[in-house]
Amino acid sequence: MKNNIFRVKTIEKTIEGARRNPLKKTLGAFDLVLIAIGCTIGTGIFVFTGIAAAKYAGPAISLSYALAAMSCMLAGLAYIELAAMMPVAGSAYTYSYAILGEFAAWIVATVLTLEYVLGASSVAAGWSGYFVGLLQSGGIIIPEYLTKPPIDGGLINLPAVLITLALGALLIRGTKQGINLNRALVAMKLGAVFLFIIVAVPHVKTINWTANFMPFGIHGVMIGAATVFLAYIGFDAVATAAEECKNPNRDIPIGIIGGLLVCTILYVSVALILTGITNYTELNNPEPLSYALRQNGSNIGSALLATGAIAGIASVLLVLIYSQSRVLFVISRDGLLPKFFSKVHPKFDTPYLSCAIVSLVIAALAGFCKLETIWQISSLGALSAFMISSIAVMALRIKKPHIKRPFKCPMLFVIAPLSTLSCLYLIISLLPEAGTTFLIAILVSLVIYFCYGYRKNPINKNEKRAPSNANFKTRYKKPYNHKNKNGARDNRTGNRSSHNNNRPVRKEESPRKPSPRTSEMPTGRIIKKANKDE
Repeated sequence: MKNNIFRVKTIEKTIEGARRNPLKKTLGAFDLVLIAIGCTIGTGIFVFTGIAAAKYAGPAISLSYALAAMSCMLAGLAYIELAAMMPVAGSAYTYSYAILGEFAAWIVATVLTLEYVLGASSVAAGWSGYFVGLLQSGGIIIPEYLTKPPIDGGLINLPAVLITLALGALLIRGTKQGINLNRALVAMKLGAVFLFIIVAVPHVKTINWTANFMPFGIHGVMIGAATVFLAYIGFDAVATAAEECKNPNRDIPIGIIGGLLVCTILYVSVALILTGITNYTELNNPEPLSYALRQNGSNIGSALLATGAIAGIASVLLVLIYSQSRVLFVISRDGLLPKFFSKVHPKFDTPYLSCAIVSLVIAALAGFCKLETIWQISSLGALSAFMISSIAVMALRIKKPHIKRPFKCPMLFVIAPLSTLSCLYLIISLLPEAGTTFLIAILVSLVIYFCYGYRKNPINKNEKRAPSNANFKTRYKKPYNHKNKNGARDNRTGNRSSHNNNRPVRKEESPRKPSPRTSEMPTGRIIKKANKDE
């Protein structure tokens, strides 16, 4: 078993498998940048900024975003090298399978699932908060028991469930349709972010920074960085979309680096302005940016921001559902999950069953679970995936230094260790908050692996069927059929001879005689024989 669980699926086989069951290539570099922004700028900037500032870092939440961005940039360079070499859906799971082996790949698949599914659930819950607030400002009141999960005294978070199912249905219709919607939603949310900056800057009070910039100390800044790390998972979604790129060697580096730079500038700017116009202790609510503008007398700006936030958060949810469905698609294609996850719709060319199942699970979690716990576990998943990918790229550089690399990470053996250590530190900082649930999820996934994935993997079945080399030689040794002068076979290999062996000889199959009226020609055609009289 040890050899089996650490077997690798070579880079060549990985790419070959993708060619046999491909996804439609519809994405360019601009689309990848928008995917990165679409998945990154959303709940992180509209929801997590205020909550993390109130609970963990205070005004120093801007430093938390900067530290998280540094870790992401280091991991992003490693991701680019691997994604350019293996432009296949699956992201860190695919890279780990080709470099570290099947067991490591399954662990990565688990943490990616936690990252995407739980992250999407928290995003849906954040979208619900802004949507309900916008309706209330227009005089439309939704009963409270339909906007809160049971743990908060409600029945179900119905808006979160409905938006998740609607976006999942759109992705089933086709990737291009989802990307076109993403473009529109990204434009709306960037407009909302710039609107907030323009309206809020005149109201900044520097005393909110200078009075107590780091109220929870450096430890609070680190916990804040680990908590908001989820806000940067957009570049991971870019790697997941590699198989659907028209020119992945060029487009993936542009998508990852470009998206990460734009998002970091916006996160740090908004975090500073938000904590400058409102005291950080008042920001622990589902719509902190709109709340801060209302507190400063800008009700119109608050309503416009809420509209942009609804569009922006929806784009994050769209990309997360898309990314998780592609991860399940690849795992199923490798044989570690049931085949229906990799079934492609004959008309839409999308893994429609994966999209449907992912949407239902996310909708259930968003409707019945608490936001804060969900996003902390999701951040642990993202950090773990980035850390393992950084280790994988170093291992591949050592094992196969001469393999063709369309993009080569500069100073890899400096950048990758720094990425690994920074991710590990943030993981340790977050373990007291959500470590127990995270470890339970890992253990449950291992049970699934050993009960299904390991047993059903086609590679494992082939290894069991194939005979060993020794048995093969013994059972299938070709006999020596040299004939002697009398026409009898020689006895040098124990075969029958006309004078010393009474064992029965296998009767050679005689050629089939043609019928008297027909004759089989070499081409397989059948013609009638000519009569003798003719």
